[in-house]
Amino acid sequence: MHRFSDYVQRIMSVSKTKAKLIDAARQLFARMGVESTTMNDIALASKKGRRTLYTYFKNKDEIYAEVVQTELNRLSDTMARVITKAIPPDRKLLELIYTRLETVKETVYRNGTLRAIFFRDIWRVENVRKEFDEKQIILFQHVLEEGKQAGIFDISDVRMVAYIIHYCIKGLEVPYIRGKIGENLDVDTRKKAVANIVFGALHKQEPNNNHQTI
Repeated sequence: MHRFSDYVQRIMSVSKTKAKLIDAARQLFARMGVESTTMNDIALASKKGRRTLYTYFKNKDEIYAEVVQTELNRLSDTMARVITKAIPPDRKLLELIYTRLETVKETVYRNGTLRAIFFRDIWRVENVRKEFDEKQIILFQHVLEEGKQAGIFDISDVRMVAYIIHYCIKGLEVPYIRGKIGENLDVDTRKKAVANIVFGALHKQEPNNNHQTI
């Protein structure tokens, strides 16, 4: 029992150390940019030393990938909380979309100069996003299935529709972040426009109608 307790403490210590290194790197990347940040800068900022830093990461690219992964995990957790809300599936679907766009925007702007990398180095970020994308598709699939079981959605292939919704929203992320979508509209008008597009495509005029066909 004592050995197991020691083992758990070591695991927790490792996890906290790695998290501190990642957050120190994130803050430096946000302030100085990835290219201008060195491994030595990260070691000094984290107060863990170069030896500890290289114990966890071989190079700056590995740290950058972990920073992006950590931010995506934070976004996934935020969206997963929407799934647990006791609201109808149609409203839940819209809230997932709003949450996704707003949280991606907040994440990108929170990271300062990393914003340019998200736009310029999209394929590098895209490689890290693969697991995140799959999680997002599963969330949409869950809500669509919930709506199908409740008789709100009439969907023959839930997985396919989840894919379509995910990649449509993904395509909106960059213009949304840059303020190119609904820049002259107030929040309520913009949300109503999104609802009309989503439910119009699903042959459904307003949330909470009794039936829809896809």
